[in-house]
Amino acid sequence: MSEVSNAIRLGSLTREAQVRSRPRLRLGGFRQNVPVILGALIIATVIASALLADVISPHDPTTQQISQRLLPPSFLPGGSSEYWLGTDQLGRDTLSRIIYGARVSLTIGIAVVLLSGAIGVTLALVAGYWGGRVDLLLARIADIQQAIPFLILAIAVVAVLGSNLLNLILVLGITTWVFYFRVVRGEVLATRQEVYVEAARVVGCKDSRIILRHVLPNVAGSIIVIATLLVASTIIFEASLSFLGLGVQPPTPTWGGMVSDGRDYLADAWWVSFFPGLAILLTVLGINLCGDWLRDKLDPKLKD
Repeated sequence: MSEVSNAIRLGSLTREAQVRSRPRLRLGGFRQNVPVILGALIIATVIASALLADVISPHDPTTQQISQRLLPPSFLPGGSSEYWLGTDQLGRDTLSRIIYGARVSLTIGIAVVLLSGAIGVTLALVAGYWGGRVDLLLARIADIQQAIPFLILAIAVVAVLGSNLLNLILVLGITTWVFYFRVVRGEVLATRQEVYVEAARVVGCKDSRIILRHVLPNVAGSIIVIATLLVASTIIFEASLSFLGLGVQPPTPTWGGMVSDGRDYLADAWWVSFFPGLAILLTVLGINLCGDWLRDKLDPKLKD
C-alpha cells in the first residue's frame, strides 16, 4: 500500500510540475507597453490628419457660413450630421479646422526642434569639448537667456519682427536652444575624459573627427529624448502665442487661435474651445508618453 501511495504522490507531483512548466500568458510586458502604444496611436493619428487634411477634411476650414454659426456637435440636440464637432462663431466647421490646425502645429513643432537642436547641440559640443573661455562665455549666455521668462522673450521678439509662420519658427527655435545646450554640454564634458577619446587624440585624430565619430554618437540618445519632449513643449508654446494673438494669423486655423476664438462663447457654445483644447492635450500626451519610453530605452541607468 505504501508503494501505491508513493506512486500516486509521485504522479501528482509530476502533474503539478508539468502544469507549472507550461508557458503562461504574460501580460506584464503588454501592460508596460500600453502607454507607448497609446501615445504612438495618437501621434500617428495627428500626423495622418496633417498629411491628409485635404482629403479627409469634410469642409473648407476658412469658409464662413453665418447662417450655420455656433451649431452644436452632431451628438447634441440641435446638432447637424454635416458638422460632427459643430461650428464656430463664423459658421466654420470645427472638425475641419482642427484637422488643418494639426498641420500648423506639427510644422512648427518639428521645424523648431530641428532649428533649436542644430544651435544647441553645436554650441554644446564646442563648449563641452574645448572648455575654457569659450565654455564660460556660452554658459553665461545660456544663464542669461534662462533668467528671462520664455513667453515674455517670445512675445517681445514677435512684437518686433511680426507674427507669421517663419518668424514664429525663428523665435521659438532661437529661444529654446538652451534645453539642448545644458544637457548635451554636461555629457560632452564627461565623455571627453573617456579612454577611447584620449586614445583617439594620441593616434593623431583631428578634433572634428573625434567630435563626430566618438563624442556625438555617445550623446545622441539624450538629443533624441530632448527633441521628442521639446516637440510637445513647442506645440504648447505656439498655442499660447496664438491664444494671445501673436501666433500664426487668421484665417489660417491654429489650435491656440481656436481656443482663443471660443472664449466669449464658453457658456453657450463650449465646443468651440473644448475640441481644439482637447486636440492639444491628446497630442502633447501622446508625445510625452513616447518620449518617456524613449528615455527609458536609451538611458543605460534605467535598464535592468
